[in-house]
Amino acid sequence: MTSTTALSRAGSDGGHGRQETKEPKEPREASEETVRHRLQAFQILILLVATIAVFSAMQPDTFLTVFNFRGILQNTAIYAVLGVGMTFVIITGGIDLSVGSVLVFSGVVADKTMVAYGGQGWGTVLVGTLVACACGLGWGLLNGVLVAKAKVPPLVVTLGTMSAALGFAQIMTKGLDLRDAPKTLVGTIGFGNVVWQIPTLAVVAAVVVVLGIVLLHRTRFGLYTYTLGSNAEAGRRVGVRVDRQQIKIYAFAGLLAGFAGILNLAFYQSTTIGGQSNTPLNVIAGVAIGGTSLFGGVGSVFGTVVGLFIPIVLQNGFVQINVQAFWQQVVVGAVLVAVVYVDQLRRAAAQRGTRPAFPFLSARSRAGSGSSTRRNGQH
Repeated sequence: MTSTTALSRAGSDGGHGRQETKEPKEPREASEETVRHRLQAFQILILLVATIAVFSAMQPDTFLTVFNFRGILQNTAIYAVLGVGMTFVIITGGIDLSVGSVLVFSGVVADKTMVAYGGQGWGTVLVGTLVACACGLGWGLLNGVLVAKAKVPPLVVTLGTMSAALGFAQIMTKGLDLRDAPKTLVGTIGFGNVVWQIPTLAVVAAVVVVLGIVLLHRTRFGLYTYTLGSNAEAGRRVGVRVDRQQIKIYAFAGLLAGFAGILNLAFYQSTTIGGQSNTPLNVIAGVAIGGTSLFGGVGSVFGTVVGLFIPIVLQNGFVQINVQAFWQQVVVGAVLVAVVYVDQLRRAAAQRGTRPAFPFLSARSRAGSGSSTRRNGQH
């Protein structure tokens, strides 16, 4: 989705200020940009497949097993739910550092609510899920209002709510983990299988991912999300309610963080108060590795999911080949810096109307070289 296309469509929906809409790109240019984004996602997928192939060749008896891949799916599932919301936030040019603490807070309140409600059945689980989602939604709304209305930078807002949410969770539990999750929640969602060895937790996450993809690429909500990241002022001029959209996006991210809280409680059978400090950074790294620009305007949920799998596979593979799993953090850090650097090159090249300094990193150098030559020849 390009910013000019988004703004032109937004103009038709907004009804006023149409004269401020940017001219749409030529069809050839738009198709080249689409090819470039799709090729970028494909390159990330190839990187994941190559990583899996390397570890499979080195440890085929332990890495290339159903049990191991089931564990990878389970370990990625909660990150994937958080990653969907984070993708929307980062596409707008924002950031949300509070998702880990909101997850913990939501899990704590849900645990206490389910204990007070009583029982081990699905009724108790449903109540806990609704409470967790409501808690996450509340924190997300607070983030959105402070960012959109108070004009406080997202980094500062979410850093503050990260500390506050975790602090409230520790106050309610006196710093001790709660372990009162209903057996139905743990046995069915946390460790159950839908069919064969396909974990229920992964299927739930997959449903969230699919809904996120549809919401981002097939609805007006997703269209306006791209508009905010591409050119918020132009979006405002063609009728997009920028502040309201920002609040909705942060509320959506908070809602998913709350839902992840109940999933976390199901999988770990604990509120993991001290175990989520790195969660926001891990999710942000996966989103960036998956091709979502930290500068806003570009991104996809599919790319985020692939980007989140890469660190999990690296950590799993390093353990298999007897390499300290801490090297995973080193590799992910290096890849993250490289991805952001390449993104900067692409943005600078797009502004100049030229190719990036490293042609092999550009889809246009492969898919659009012919059309570029033809355009140059016409001048």
